[in-house]
Amino acid sequence: MRYYIIAGEASGDLHGSNLMKGLYKTDPRATIRFWGGPLMNAVYEASEEGDGFVKDYKDGAVMGITQIVLHACKYLRRLKECEKDIERFNPDAVILIDYPGFNFRVAEYAHRKGYKVFWYIAPKVWASRENRVRKLREHVDMLFIVFPFEKEYFDRKGIRYIYEGNPLTDAIDGSPGVSISREDFLREAGLEDRKFIALLAGSRKGEVSLMMPVLAEFADRMHAIPLYSDWQFVLAGAPSRSMADYEPWLKGREGWLKVVFGQTHAIVRHAQAAVVNSGTASLETCLIGTPQVVGYAMTPLNFTLAKLIMHSGYISLGNLILSRRAFKELVQNYFNADNLTVEVRRIMEDDAYRETMLSDYGQIRKSLGGSGASSKVAGAMYALLDKRLS
Repeated sequence: MRYYIIAGEASGDLHGSNLMKGLYKTDPRATIRFWGGPLMNAVYEASEEGDGFVKDYKDGAVMGITQIVLHACKYLRRLKECEKDIERFNPDAVILIDYPGFNFRVAEYAHRKGYKVFWYIAPKVWASRENRVRKLREHVDMLFIVFPFEKEYFDRKGIRYIYEGNPLTDAIDGSPGVSISREDFLREAGLEDRKFIALLAGSRKGEVSLMMPVLAEFADRMHAIPLYSDWQFVLAGAPSRSMADYEPWLKGREGWLKVVFGQTHAIVRHAQAAVVNSGTASLETCLIGTPQVVGYAMTPLNFTLAKLIMHSGYISLGNLILSRRAFKELVQNYFNADNLTVEVRRIMEDDAYRETMLSDYGQIRKSLGGSGASSKVAGAMYALLDKRLS
């Protein structure tokens, strides 16, 4: 079979890489062309020869409605390029991974041209922009969902789906960053043997610029407290960012604020607590088992627009899975150094609070199902295509 895969973010690159492994295992004659990142490309290069890697997701990631408007011309050029490339490749299936802003347009085009359309990791229409449900129903042949609470929602909406568990469980359990020893991690990262708090500011440039002023001030506040004066605060550098994105907030803080690239899972694994930008990273933190507080900020305009279309009580996947708060979410004006300091100190100093959070993490992991989700999804996709072509 011929598969055309589109992933637009770091999390999509991770899940796309594991899906590709499953496709190559299920379908030894698979030919794959894709938009993704280094993880997907590594799987491709180990299995095929050629030029299947079309675009790196880092070239096109934007944040928020206003950024999409500002990048409209570039966005449309990429879309046209994608459409022409799909037609040249002539796949048996177009597989879309999350990334709804771009992939909805691709789904409409691919469906119109008669290609089979699979969507892996459903767009979060249950949280916002529910008007997109119609597009899923009309343009997507099969939706592959990854959260148990989505089943009832898509049943109600009359959308066909397959649920094989969540691939993040396998990704985390198989991550070298989770299994590396503290000693080896500190040596590889060039860090001193001191306790530290993990800071995850997001992967998009806009997220980093909004998160970093608060995170830097939080690190200052904690460093000024005698109990934490010898601790470090370790920023997990996003793969799509460079040191230049963080440098403005490092000056004068070299003794306690560090940036480490390529070690996000290890940073979270060996931290005493984590401050995490909402998204996949927050759920990864649950599965790794590090107590956390989620922080998230948007521009005032984007926040105003988001409030108009959001209809979920939580922004973090772990809390959504439980339908209650397992860990605190500090959003917009509540995301400030004072509130972060209070919450992180509670995580560190209130044993009962910390243990309750970790117990909730166990429930979150259990609800995501067992292992092998990516391989099961690949098998289901192949079976649907094989049935159609036989």
